[in-house]
Amino acid sequence: MATAKKKDENSLVNIMVNVLIPVIVLSKMSKDPSMIDGDPQFYHVGPYQALLIALIIPLAYGIYHFIKTKKFNLFSAIGVFSVLLTGGVTLYLWNEDGSVKPDAAFWFGLKEAVQPLILGAVVLGSHWTKNPLFREFIYNNNIFDIGRIEKKVNEDEAEEAYKGILLRNTIMFCGSFAISAVLNVCLAYYFLGNLDFTADNARELYNQGTAKIMGWGFVVILVPMMIILMTILFKHSKDLQKLTGLEKNEVLLIGG
Repeated sequence: MATAKKKDENSLVNIMVNVLIPVIVLSKMSKDPSMIDGDPQFYHVGPYQALLIALIIPLAYGIYHFIKTKKFNLFSAIGVFSVLLTGGVTLYLWNEDGSVKPDAAFWFGLKEAVQPLILGAVVLGSHWTKNPLFREFIYNNNIFDIGRIEKKVNEDEAEEAYKGILLRNTIMFCGSFAISAVLNVCLAYYFLGNLDFTADNARELYNQGTAKIMGWGFVVILVPMMIILMTILFKHSKDLQKLTGLEKNEVLLIGG
């Protein structure tokens, strides 16, 4: 049966720390003050320093959350992993002469694709553990009346069919992460693929491009993902209704 509801992280804080603030830092602070005609603004700290600030903020938040809660949180862990991966890829792409490697779009796109693919693999692998992540994202006690559903499944001796539904919809859910990976690659090529990385301000252009990827990714990827999640949620509901004979308002705790 499902576990008790856990206290969630503040979603607004997560979005601000992991998306909005890094986007603003990379977009506005990456200008090299030595290359600006006239007096630079106080926040023009240069591409390297701006990247460092943009990486430190979500990394520090992830560490702070872990120390505060003393609990492993998958989303914070992915955030920290993403920060470290972004820093590592960027250091590889930045040349000592200030230019950026011409295949930056490929490597950054690969980096962006790896994260949802890893998460999808973790979700799928967790299906065979005591705490399937499908229940964290979709099939949980906040949305479904799992107690009533599983009681009916046991009464009808339909455990195998029930397990089949859970596996099929988990796989479908994991497919949404593959779609996210493809969209991430497309964004990387769109915003980094045509930049002149031999220019004097190549690193600044790179930072601004990555900021656009992060900012637009939140919209371009989040909206399709939300549509997919809602589709999976209601498909899962229909499958359970068909299996158990329960009505929609008996299966779902929302929108019934």
